[in-house]
Amino acid sequence: MVSSSSCSALLIAAPASGQGKTTVTAALARLHTRQGRRVRVFKCGPDFLDPQIHALASGAPCENIDFRMCGEEDARWRLARAAQDADLILVEGVMGLHDGEPNSAELARRLGLPMLLVIDASAMAGSFGAVAWGLKYYDKGAPITHVFANRTGSDYHGELVKATLPPDIIWAGHLQRDAGCALPERHLGLLPAAEIDDLDARIERMADALAQTAAADLPPPVDFAASPPPTLEPLLKGRTVAVARDAAFCFLYPANLECLEALGAKLEFFSPLTDATLPACDAVWLPGGYPELHAAAIAANRAMATALRTHVDAGKPLLAECGGMMACFESLATIDGTSHAAFGLLPGATRMQAKLSGLGMLAAELPEGKVNGHTFHYSTTESALEPLTQAIKANGRGGESVYRRQRLTASYMHIYFPSNPEAVARLLSP
Repeated sequence: MVSSSSCSALLIAAPASGQGKTTVTAALARLHTRQGRRVRVFKCGPDFLDPQIHALASGAPCENIDFRMCGEEDARWRLARAAQDADLILVEGVMGLHDGEPNSAELARRLGLPMLLVIDASAMAGSFGAVAWGLKYYDKGAPITHVFANRTGSDYHGELVKATLPPDIIWAGHLQRDAGCALPERHLGLLPAAEIDDLDARIERMADALAQTAAADLPPPVDFAASPPPTLEPLLKGRTVAVARDAAFCFLYPANLECLEALGAKLEFFSPLTDATLPACDAVWLPGGYPELHAAAIAANRAMATALRTHVDAGKPLLAECGGMMACFESLATIDGTSHAAFGLLPGATRMQAKLSGLGMLAAELPEGKVNGHTFHYSTTESALEPLTQAIKANGRGGESVYRRQRLTASYMHIYFPSNPEAVARLLSP
């Protein structure tokens, strides 16, 4: 029986994207981890990139929380499980505090999490307290207990903004502008953690700065009600799933890997960029990532193209998501217009563009069952293949095609496997 537990916890939010939530969350995780505390970090929303930063900062996998994609019960049992062993749980919010549905304020209210508000103070002084007060009391309110000023110009600037706070919001300190702490970005958000050579040094530098602030203090404990994880039948017992994982295919939810293992699958990781053959396997999963940045390597690896084609032609399952699907078409054109040969498993072509072409939560009714997920991409596809179905956005406005050839299923949709483990097991079963 799973018992309730108590653990210090904070949800870190901000007035808008780009205020420094990820920077402060990662610095807090590292600061408390090196003080000997066990820290677990969660990320609100379907993000793949911020969690990679937090996993490095905390030394533990960073899971996602999203009531639309994952479900509220999924969030509750994952938090309760973390609280059994952790000294501190940090949850990074998504977008601005009151953006989205449900937004970070509602998530914090429903999950009983106090909030640390991070505000970019670089272009304000007297307005700082007004912004904090307004965000705390807007609409149904937000459980903001602490506020942190990011990108201040000096200690004196920090004192100026601190003096503006109302008495019911605690000052957690400030972090001065420091280009050496900035996290580099590109079209899908932050760079993957593995591509930032000095990432660990940047996190250490930020943690050093936070060590001098009140943010170094452990926040009060939060009670997490008992919430047992779902019990899964071992529908994939005795089967091996080959999972692509390298610089081009790196968008992997820890919860998806855990779900496959809970279903009984044995996981074998491989690199479509450098490996000539697949591991011995019953099914293949090509997750999303950045195939467009590695199109030349994909084009050069004809041995892998042959191995994947042999797998599909043998009637074995292959699930390709977003970047994985892009690599499955006959060609992939990069942003400069150069066309590269892809794996050639599906008829058609993928073309990168500067404009965002897909974003939002999705649900798909597949023959195997309904699954939830999301889409976020800058490419378009053209194919003569008739879609099996459409993954539909939550608001009903548009969606993404789901293609199927034999047991190959491909779409721009990133599936959250725990949304329907049984359907995923059917997708990856012979």
